[in-house]
Amino acid sequence: MRKTLLPLLLILLLLAAPATAADRLLLATTTSTANTGLLDVLLPAFTKASGITVHYVPVGTGKALAIARRCDADVLIVHAPALEKRFVAEGHGVDRKPLMHNYFVIAGPASDPAGIKGKKPVAAFKAIMAAKARFVSRGDNSGTNVKELGLWKAAGIKPGWPGYKETGRGMGATLTMANEMKAYTLSDIGTFRKYKSVGKLDLVALVTNAERLANPYSVILVNPAQCPKAKYEMAKAFEKFLLSPRGQAIIADYRADGKRLFWPAHPPQR
Repeated sequence: MRKTLLPLLLILLLLAAPATAADRLLLATTTSTANTGLLDVLLPAFTKASGITVHYVPVGTGKALAIARRCDADVLIVHAPALEKRFVAEGHGVDRKPLMHNYFVIAGPASDPAGIKGKKPVAAFKAIMAAKARFVSRGDNSGTNVKELGLWKAAGIKPGWPGYKETGRGMGATLTMANEMKAYTLSDIGTFRKYKSVGKLDLVALVTNAERLANPYSVILVNPAQCPKAKYEMAKAFEKFLLSPRGQAIIADYRADGKRLFWPAHPPQR
């Protein structure tokens, strides 16, 4: 009986494994799409519509692109335009499309020791440096970190005073550390609002919604010419869903504490 059952079970497992893998899409994405809970709404809706399961790895944009370069992902949702354009130009990605946007905020303690409230972003960074105030950076080559470094550069500052700390971690962990240190930080508004809505932050948004703080997100498919095992057709179906009226409506309607976290690139007609 044992000799009959064991081979049969092995055969059934081997037959089941490829089918499961065949219906699974690998998404490399920025931490903000995960930390905000947006993926918890988007992905089940796509699976219900397509039968395709999406597994995701939430990392900074730089790491997400590196994962895709190694052919360890099928599709990306990222938010660092300069890095994205280079990725596509090098032949690693195709079909890059605008998906949604929000904006960054400079958050800090309500006491605002550097007096940045109401200032423009570059002026705010200059004030933080002048006060040698505490500042927590992601330091992880994410889209947020790239944006932060661009603001320091525009301010003519190379950060590195004792109060400037790098976490090397995602947005949620960085916000938590900044909150504990009563420090300033740059955050996407989505993660900031989500953490505020569940009582995880005492920090307040001091510089908000400035044109200089725009934060566009793109969806990019991994190039099957570079990565033959990439599931291009499934990734294309996912991209089409995200850009469809249904996908864009999910993005438009997603809220934390009644506040919008993302704005779709193609707002659906109501």
